[in-house]
Amino acid sequence: MPRPTEPRPLSVWRPIETRTFLLGAAHYPEQVAPSFLQRDAERMAEAGFNVVRLAEFAWNRLEPQEGVFDFSFFDRAIEVFAQNDIKTILCTPTATPPRWLTLAYPEVLRVDVNGRPTSHGSRQHADTTNPVFRDHSRRITRAMAGHYAGCGHIIGWQTDNELNHSVSTSYSDSAAEEFRKFLATRYGEISALNFAWGGDVWSTGYQSFEEVVLPFDMAPVSCGPGHVLDYHRFLAWATERFQREQVDILREANSEWFIYHNVGRMNDLDLRGGFARDLDFLGYDVYPLLQDERLRSGSAGHAQAFFLDIVRGNAGNFLVPEQMSGPGSQPLFSTLTPEPGEMRRMAYSSIAHGADGILFFRWRPAHSGAEIYWGGLLDHDDVPRRRYHEAAAFASEVKALESKILGTHVHMNVGIAGSDFDNQEAHAACNMGLPSLQEAALVFHRHCHRRGMAAGFIHPEDDLASLKLLFVPNWPIWNSEWTAAVDAWVRKGGTLILGARTGSRDSNNRVIATAAPGHGLANLSGITVEEFGRLTPPGDDGLDVAPGGERYMAAPGSGPAESARRRYHFRFGGREYTAAHLYETLEGVEDTDAVGVWSSGFLMGKTAISKRNVEQGQVYYVGTYLTEDLMEAVESEVFTQSGISPIVPELPEGCEAVLRVKKDTRLLFLLNTSSDPVDFTSQPEGRVMITDAEPGERLRLPPHGCHILSLGE
Repeated sequence: MPRPTEPRPLSVWRPIETRTFLLGAAHYPEQVAPSFLQRDAERMAEAGFNVVRLAEFAWNRLEPQEGVFDFSFFDRAIEVFAQNDIKTILCTPTATPPRWLTLAYPEVLRVDVNGRPTSHGSRQHADTTNPVFRDHSRRITRAMAGHYAGCGHIIGWQTDNELNHSVSTSYSDSAAEEFRKFLATRYGEISALNFAWGGDVWSTGYQSFEEVVLPFDMAPVSCGPGHVLDYHRFLAWATERFQREQVDILREANSEWFIYHNVGRMNDLDLRGGFARDLDFLGYDVYPLLQDERLRSGSAGHAQAFFLDIVRGNAGNFLVPEQMSGPGSQPLFSTLTPEPGEMRRMAYSSIAHGADGILFFRWRPAHSGAEIYWGGLLDHDDVPRRRYHEAAAFASEVKALESKILGTHVHMNVGIAGSDFDNQEAHAACNMGLPSLQEAALVFHRHCHRRGMAAGFIHPEDDLASLKLLFVPNWPIWNSEWTAAVDAWVRKGGTLILGARTGSRDSNNRVIATAAPGHGLANLSGITVEEFGRLTPPGDDGLDVAPGGERYMAAPGSGPAESARRRYHFRFGGREYTAAHLYETLEGVEDTDAVGVWSSGFLMGKTAISKRNVEQGQVYYVGTYLTEDLMEAVESEVFTQSGISPIVPELPEGCEAVLRVKKDTRLLFLLNTSSDPVDFTSQPEGRVMITDAEPGERLRLPPHGCHILSLGE
């Protein structure tokens, strides 16, 4: 998989530039007896794999003493895999610094908010902002890159492992010093920082950058939102710098290698910034059963689609370096185990949503350490069973699909604004108890996924031409530079939906000095926000919760105060709805219609949802948060008028429908993400590429069944 050209600019529409669909597994041969190596390579080849990922946690094996390198074990492993026609992806092993390093240089350890240094025995315990750790990270990367520069069996590299996944913050002395340097470069003059952070509030201003402190949470109360936003910008920048130092070394050693990073929980990673621009493509580790528990989506199929679409919105198609194959477990948690056929279906869902390569995690489970019950394709007794055979069947099927998949992108005509680090962190720094931007987007995305709409995430600066509709989920920051392109797209026929509080702050996380929405959105939408306030969350009986657990406005030990229960209603599309989380009252210009009107309390008769026709397009402003019920009306009142319909009519519950397309290809994935059989009332026509359905008048998919068609053939 050579790297033929420089990566094109980041875009949701960008496929990986490759001629080979990578199929394989992550493997840790250093964790088992050397006698297993030959058998492992032969079994991978028999399964149809063409790549293996190695060495991500092996720093102690590669450099057992400072400055003493030993590559002999991995030299042999790479050669044995190559003899079985399996290429290697190597990893920089910097997620797990060896004990000799942390013993000799304790200043490299992260420090938590309570001043406690991390300890050896875990992972990601070193501070990526620390200059000493950065020196050692460059040194091991340079040694590995130099040793393997001429090895034709290595096709690419992974930087580190799931950066910031376990922890992203550090409150060490070196982090504080690096933070001050970052701010001095960003602002130049301390007066500029004091303005950005509101230094005249609570006497929080500084006389020099040397005085600046890290923003400790609740010490004793919250720091200013500008201060907190810049701290997270710093963490993302420092992570980007840490990775770039490795990437530069690898590029210099061999320009033909591709380089990616396997993203985990996305903490303090500006994926659409320099972090992704330094790479050939992103990788994303896919654990749907774990992600569903964290997201509480109620559907592992939707949880997987949601996070895959988020990642693709940053930089386009991606590699899956870790595709769930068995149960996931560490000492404090354990996931469910994929049912028969579910692992294969999850892998196809990854492809449907933009994966141009799949590596299963892991080849075999560990017998010791924190992940002894993290399942792999083989079992602890080294016997290939259903998961191995399922992976082999999947690999054989994908080989036949390879020419159809590569070069395609995911079809999407409904966009959700995403991939903006500043907005995510700006909201988190001062959220008023309102849903996160991810939670706000989740309601919209879940409805579209359930109905089979071609929806996904996209940044406003990306190419919007293929979209019919764009939803901005309550972004506090709006860059005025985005407005012209969005305005032009609307005038050509696009439908824009703006969520409440959009464009209400500036880039410093300060509230704008005019009525929201700002930065040109008032002119585009035709409205200004007269008033806003909090409301009781859906399904709850009060408002915010204090740090100690008691609700504000309620005495400790009592139930919520009556004043904490506040609900208002509005009418839209012929129905009445209960507003969620927040209300706004809107003042419109003459050519703006009040399509939603408040129907209770002092808000009675005021505009809740506005609509303005702008040449061929239209702009809606929703003065509250979307709910599941309200989304039904949004579909009937907005989607339909915008010419948006499901990919497959009457998609059965628990199924997903996704299209991957290029000029001469339309590949339709119909996947049953449930444990029950499903029947389709309508059957799309096309050449069947993969199917688990039995012949019959109706398309019937078994539990976790897959049906893949090439349309137009």
